[in-house]
Amino acid sequence: MAEQKKAQEQDLNHLLQVRREKLADLQANGKNPFQITKYDVTNHSMEIKNAFDEFEGKEVSLAGRMMSKRVMGKASFCSIQDLQGSIQAYVARDNLGEESYKDFKKLDIGDIIGIKGEVFKTKTGEISIHATEVTLLSKSLNPLPEKFHGLTNTDLRYRQRYVDLIMNEDVKDTFIKRSKILASIRNYLNGQGFMEVETPMLVANAGGAAARPFETHFNALDEDFKLRISLELYLKRLIVGGLERVYEIGRVFRNEGLDTRHNPEFTLMELYQAYTDYHGMMDLTENLYRHVAQEVLGTTKIVYNGVEMDLGKPFERITMVDAVKKYAGIDWNEVETLQQARALAKEHKIEFEDRHRKGDILNLFFEEYVEEHLIQPTFVMDHPIEISPLTKKKPENPDYVERFEFFMNGWEMANAYSELNDPIDQRERFAQQDANAAAGDEEAEHTDEDFLHALEIGMPPTGGIGFGIDRMCMLLTDSAAIRDVLLFPTMKSQGAAKNEANNAAQAGKTASLDAAMSQAEQVLTKQVEEAPAVEQEPLDLSKVKIEPLFEEMVDFDTFSKSDFRAVKVKECEAVPKSKKLLKFVLDDGTGKDRVILSGIHEYYEPEELVGKTCIAIVNLPPRKMMGIDSCGMLISAVHEYDGREGLNLLMVDDRIPAGAKLY
Repeated sequence: MAEQKKAQEQDLNHLLQVRREKLADLQANGKNPFQITKYDVTNHSMEIKNAFDEFEGKEVSLAGRMMSKRVMGKASFCSIQDLQGSIQAYVARDNLGEESYKDFKKLDIGDIIGIKGEVFKTKTGEISIHATEVTLLSKSLNPLPEKFHGLTNTDLRYRQRYVDLIMNEDVKDTFIKRSKILASIRNYLNGQGFMEVETPMLVANAGGAAARPFETHFNALDEDFKLRISLELYLKRLIVGGLERVYEIGRVFRNEGLDTRHNPEFTLMELYQAYTDYHGMMDLTENLYRHVAQEVLGTTKIVYNGVEMDLGKPFERITMVDAVKKYAGIDWNEVETLQQARALAKEHKIEFEDRHRKGDILNLFFEEYVEEHLIQPTFVMDHPIEISPLTKKKPENPDYVERFEFFMNGWEMANAYSELNDPIDQRERFAQQDANAAAGDEEAEHTDEDFLHALEIGMPPTGGIGFGIDRMCMLLTDSAAIRDVLLFPTMKSQGAAKNEANNAAQAGKTASLDAAMSQAEQVLTKQVEEAPAVEQEPLDLSKVKIEPLFEEMVDFDTFSKSDFRAVKVKECEAVPKSKKLLKFVLDDGTGKDRVILSGIHEYYEPEELVGKTCIAIVNLPPRKMMGIDSCGMLISAVHEYDGREGLNLLMVDDRIPAGAKLY
C-alpha cells in the first residue's frame, strides 16, 4: 500500500512538472496563453447540434475546456466542453499548418482552447467542427481527476465545486435550473405587481423567526451586531411605509446544525401583500409553484426520489387540529388543560419540556405523527398561538392563529400568516418571548421597539409568507441534500495548516515555484486518496481520565450473544427538536436499511460521518427515541479529558464490508 501511494505521488509530481515545463516553453516562444485577454465566441455546442441543418458548412468559433484528445498521425480529434455541453473537433495538420498542429499535439486535457472552423458530420454521423484554427487560451497546470462522478468522498466534491462542475454534467444542470427557478419566481411576482427590495443583513435585534443568530462586532461603531435570521420585520416596515407589495430573496443565517436539509446560511424569500390574508397567500403559493414548475421543467408533475407529486391538482387544505386527529387519532378539541396535554404526551411517549404549553404540545404531536404523511402539496392551517408570536388570532377562537405551513414530501416548504398589526397585542407577545428567553429558550425572539413603533404608526391588514428557496430547488431538481443545490455549502475547516496557507494567500504573500509545486502536489495527492487529511492534536495523557474497569465478570455465553457488526453510514442527519441526537441510516449487510439514533451531535456534524464504517450492536430490541425506533447501538469510546467528557465514535477501515461480524 505504501509503495503504491509513493508511486502515485511520483506520477503526480511528474505530471505537474511536465505541465509547468510546457508553459515555460510557450512563454519563452512568445505564446504565453495568460496574456490573451479575450476570444470571440460566435456559438455554443448545443446551439450547433440542435440546429445542424442551419449551421452545416458555416464557420463558427467556440471556446471551452478540452476533455479528451486522440492524436492519429496527421489528424486528431478532441472534445470541447462549454456551458451548454460538448462537441467534437477534427484537427488536421493540412488545415492547421505544421507548426500549429505541433502546438495542438502538446495540449493537455483540461486546457481551455478556442476552436474556429466549419460545421460538418463525420462518416459515423457525429456533428463536429473541422478546425482551421486552435488557440490555447489558458493552460491547465493541475490535471483533472480521471473519475470524479461517483466518488464516495462527497466532501471533496463540495469543497472543490469547480472540479465537480467540470466533471459532472448533472451538477452543472442542477445549478442552471436553480438560476432559472429564481428568475421564474421573480418574473411571476413582478407580473403580480410586487416590488423587489433589499433590507439589512447586519441587525441589532435578529427577529422574525425562532432561531439562534450569529453574532459579530462592528469596530467602527464599537457595537455588537447579529446576522439576520429572517427578512420579516424590515419588510413589514415597508408595508407601513405604503409599499403595498414587496418581496426579498436573500441569504439569512442561523447558528444551528448541518444536515441534509439545513445549512447555516441559506436562501429565503419573503413577501408581504397589503389588504389580503393567509387565504390570499395560499392562492399565491399554489399559483407560484405551478408557474415555476411549468416554466422551468415543462410540467406540473415532479418526481423526487422516485415519488411523483402533482402540482397541477388543487392543494389539500387541512387544519393542524384535524391533521393530528386524522393521523394520530387524537381530537385536540377535547384537550382542555395543560395537564391533559402533558398526560397525552407521556402516554404517547412525546418528549416535552417544562416550558411547553398546551399549544406547544399540539405542535409536537403534529411533528411526530403528521409531517411524514404530507407528501402531496398540502396547506396545514390554524396553528396554536403559543408557536406563532407574529400572527393574527382567529376571531372565533383566539387560542389559534391565521397561519399555514405548506408541505411537500414531508417537508415544510413555506410558512405564512395573516400578519399581526395590533401593536398592543404584539407587545404582549414579545413580552412572552422575552420570558421564554429568560427560561432558557435560545431561539426565542426579543422585543423590537422600533418595529413596535412602526406598528403604532399603522400597518394595514397584510398577508405574508416565507419560502425556503433551497428546499424548493431540491424538489424541482431531484437533489438528495441541500448541499447539492448550494454552489459552495458551509464546510468544516480542514485544519490549522490549511487555514494558515489560505490566510497567507489572502494577505498577498507570494510563494516560490517550489512552494507552489509542493502545495499542488498535496492537493493532488488528496484527490487521489479521495479524502482530505485530518490533523490530530497531540493528546496530553496527564489530563486523561477513564472509567474504572468493571470488577464484575460476565460469562462467555452471555457475551457471545451480543452481535457486533461492521456497518456503513449511508445517511446521517440531526433529529429535529433534539440538540444531541443524530439519526443514522446504516447498511448492515442484510440488504435492508437499519436506523440507529446516537446522542453524539455535540462531537460530530452529520455530514462528516457519511460513508464511514462503524461498529454496532445489532441485536438489541428497538428503542423509541423522539418517536423514532432505534434498532441497535453504535459503539463509541468515552473518556474524560481536562475535566470534560470526550467521545470518539469507533470507526474502522473502509475495506471491511458491511455486515462483517466481530469476534
